[in-house]
Amino acid sequence: MAIRYASSECAALLEELRARGPLVQSITNTVVANFTANVLLAIGAAPAMVDIPEEAGQFASVASGVLINLGTPTQEQRTAMVEAVQAARAAKTPWVLDPVAVGSLTVRTQLAHQLAAQHPTIIRGNASEILALAGAGSGGRGVDSTEDPSFAIESARQLAVSSGSAVAVSGAVDLLVGPDGHTVSVTNGDALLTRVTGGGCALGAVMAAFASLTDDALLAATAATGVYTVAAEQAATQAHGPGSFAMEFLDRLASITPDDVVTTLSLRSVDMSGHSR
Repeated sequence: MAIRYASSECAALLEELRARGPLVQSITNTVVANFTANVLLAIGAAPAMVDIPEEAGQFASVASGVLINLGTPTQEQRTAMVEAVQAARAAKTPWVLDPVAVGSLTVRTQLAHQLAAQHPTIIRGNASEILALAGAGSGGRGVDSTEDPSFAIESARQLAVSSGSAVAVSGAVDLLVGPDGHTVSVTNGDALLTRVTGGGCALGAVMAAFASLTDDALLAATAATGVYTVAAEQAATQAHGPGSFAMEFLDRLASITPDDVVTTLSLRSVDMSGHSR
């Protein structure tokens, strides 16, 4: 199976992102808001943490992209999320759904299904979250996945087709599925990303930034994941642990070049059996 995208296409989107500086509204959880904002600034986007009712919809209509992250869904934030999604859809603003810890927790699970029915541009989660949202699992251990991404391929494809979204399954190998079922794997990254609070959640915001640059949701998800994980690899070579990794990671997001992406990004197409080509 031929690979749909080249690393050069992902590199070109990184260059465009820095030229345009997309404004990303992040309605995200309180644990990761600061890290998410710093990640967006480092990569060249502009963060806006506008997450209260009445303002959320107003801002979504003018933002370049929107992230909806269900990590700490207070009543006020849930109202703001619904409002922002409605406004984003009306304005044709791309938006990303991150269904954090869905499955066994009823409030966020009901909201995740409600929002997924509104056709997100991209749905991003770990394998357990994607399985639960697709109705094929009961969720992970809190925010942590108990499944390997390879076990979620079929569910991710079904979810992508039913929602019309690109679906990104994060893990040691990241899997990206398009609305037509085409699947790409990214094998870059480092385990230290899992040791920093917000490592996955901030990726959703980066996907929203990339989604503002192209109508191809799968390309946006692939480019965001590729740039993010290559920067993580670079950071890990200089880090001594999670603390220094977080600092190095922000620096690498700021300094990563399109050439770095072209030469380092590892993309593969994944066939229906889950094998990379």
